[in-house]
Amino acid sequence: MGKDVIVACDFSSAEQVFSFLDQFTGRKPFVKIGMELFYAEGPAIVREIKKRGHKIFLDLKLHDIPNTVKKAMSVLSGLDVDITNLHAGGTCRMMEAAIEGLTRPDGTRPLLIAVTQLTSTDQESMEQDLLIREPIDQVVMHYAANAKKAGLDGVVCSPLEAGKVHDTCGADFLTVTPGVRFADGDIGDQKRVMTPAEAKRIGSDYIVVGRPITAAEDPVAAYERCVAEFCD
Repeated sequence: MGKDVIVACDFSSAEQVFSFLDQFTGRKPFVKIGMELFYAEGPAIVREIKKRGHKIFLDLKLHDIPNTVKKAMSVLSGLDVDITNLHAGGTCRMMEAAIEGLTRPDGTRPLLIAVTQLTSTDQESMEQDLLIREPIDQVVMHYAANAKKAGLDGVVCSPLEAGKVHDTCGADFLTVTPGVRFADGDIGDQKRVMTPAEAKRIGSDYIVVGRPITAAEDPVAAYERCVAEFCD
């Protein structure tokens, strides 16, 4: 399993995302389709981007009662995405139901990963807003262990936690890490961040990079810089 850079295509329309992706005439980046684009354009945008030859991480973060998540995952399994996700906070039962729904009749399925704590969450907001008093890294490891127990393939976590997740859940348990910025860039609304080179060193399997690439003056050059720092 090789490392890869996933580009967060956080656009609000098909026109915007295709204008961005059309710049990549060589290597086709692995792309993340989040709620904004999916809710604006629906499943058709997933099919069209896949048809263009891109791997896709469908980032919808499902979190509901087990039966609802199972049915939703059954629908998503037909979109031929490579990775999709849910919130680990939905409990082990919900995650197990998600696996059941995502698995196709032939036994294949996309990779399924769980969100532990969002990278915009820090200890203070977790305690004050969520009434979770334990240290944030302890909470993340507990959620990651639950995801593994439920049969998931990995977690979304801060790059600061990737190494600990592997220590807790094994080297083959995937860590997909947003909150990655270039050393000379703006951290935006992320609170737990790291550079691509640091994420590589600490053990991230995939990094998710948005504005440092999508808002760059030369997005292709920014993407290639990320790949060079993280993958090479």
